[in-house]
Amino acid sequence: MAGGVFVDSGKGKAYPGNLTVYVIVTCVIAAMGGLIFGYDIGISGGVTTDASFLGRFFPSVRRREIQFDSDTSRSANQYCRFDSLILTLFTSSLYLAALLSSMVASAVTRMFGRKLSMLFGGVLFMIGALINGFAQAVWMLILGRILLGFGIGFANQSVPLYLSEMAPYKYRGALNIGFQLSITIGILIASVLNYTFLRIRGGWGWRLSLGGAVVPALIITIGSLVLPETPNSMIERGNEHEAREKLKRIRGVDNIDEEFRDLVAASEASRKVQHPWKNLLFQRKYRPHLTMAIAIPFFQQFTGINVIMFYAPVLFRTIGFGTDASLMSAVITGAVNVVATVVSIYGVDKWGRRFLFLEGGIQMLICQIVVAICIGVRFGVNGVPGDLPRWYAIVVVLFICIYVSGFAWSWGPLGWLVPSEIFPLEIRSAAQSINVSVNMFFTFFVAQVFLAMLCNMKFGLFLFFGFFVIVMTIFVYFFLPETKNVPIEEMVIIWKQHWFWSRFMTEVDYPGSQNVEMKSEEKV
Repeated sequence: MAGGVFVDSGKGKAYPGNLTVYVIVTCVIAAMGGLIFGYDIGISGGVTTDASFLGRFFPSVRRREIQFDSDTSRSANQYCRFDSLILTLFTSSLYLAALLSSMVASAVTRMFGRKLSMLFGGVLFMIGALINGFAQAVWMLILGRILLGFGIGFANQSVPLYLSEMAPYKYRGALNIGFQLSITIGILIASVLNYTFLRIRGGWGWRLSLGGAVVPALIITIGSLVLPETPNSMIERGNEHEAREKLKRIRGVDNIDEEFRDLVAASEASRKVQHPWKNLLFQRKYRPHLTMAIAIPFFQQFTGINVIMFYAPVLFRTIGFGTDASLMSAVITGAVNVVATVVSIYGVDKWGRRFLFLEGGIQMLICQIVVAICIGVRFGVNGVPGDLPRWYAIVVVLFICIYVSGFAWSWGPLGWLVPSEIFPLEIRSAAQSINVSVNMFFTFFVAQVFLAMLCNMKFGLFLFFGFFVIVMTIFVYFFLPETKNVPIEEMVIIWKQHWFWSRFMTEVDYPGSQNVEMKSEEKV
């Protein structure tokens, strides 16, 4: 079948194990690492529309905004209302820093464990939040953003791996998506706080918004200190006896011999790999993993979602909403984001990853076309809307919410889940680092150029991202196999049975074949 591969679960292994309270609590605490990423995404757009904040740090943008607001004839080009290189640098500098730190985080995660990487992420994010909250000049804002980015790079490297390694394979999708749920909750909380703090008289509410990032940073910092390490990481660092006991507690059963042997075998194979980066980049058998590590985060950012989530208040103000209305619209889209992510948690291990990817892509495409038409009809190419009727605002917000829901149960959570579960242990940290780096680079790119693109491409910007949604949906249909209910250490099966990727896997054995050979030799 050209559309992918559906693995017969009978060919893989069914490790015994239960969904224990211990695992649920552990994964919930770890998933809170997504709060720092989500809080930052949600807080940035609201702060960059605040008059006091703009007047203090970006006076040229504030002067232009005053000119737009004083234009009673509404003849000014609204598309270019917030176009500023320095303003976008404030938002996007964080993601460039996250890209750089993810490289370091790869080595830390592999050599010292997932917990330490989470701890670094929380501490760095906390320091950055404090600097931003007390900022007196633009350089302090940028420095704070860079430290926030370092924190996010460490957290995004370690948390998805931690969740995938701790979760029983039958529930891996739902538990891993807890990370994305935390991101969406962080976005929603930030949007609500923006709506509250930026209405404070005196113009200092933005300090509470930016400084409030200390709270999610404390959560992941404290969480990293109380969480257990994953059995995979323990074995990887030579603590096999401790890992065996931990695996028993995690799975809630004593019969963990087969899974433990496979984890040890994977770790022994991993130790033989001296240059995981070189192998990942140049060995033929890792071509499917490298492709997914690059393509999935690239496509995730080119859905255009961060145009909505970063700049929701900016975007809504651009299309004619007042300040309070634009912030409230951001709260609405944030709430939709959370609810739709819960749908993904329910369905990812029932309906599969491919179904959600394909349905979400089609839904996003339809909404992007409708929003482009709505904005194009009212604003044209000159960005002069005239008086905007109430029904227009309702239609735009409605279709943006439908678009956000499509992303939130497809490319949002699955963009983190699928890469974290398909990489073999010997290249897992390196491949996850590439995944995070590509994600952060294109997040940086989209954030940096969005306002300029909106000014120049106008309503066509939504069609631009719609084109990429078409491409990514076709890519998933033909090249992404289904990973539902496949244990991580058995994931090689899906590549060996895929119509396209199997040609790269000719020298790779099915999992367990080496153990079978060893047992047969012992009998002889």
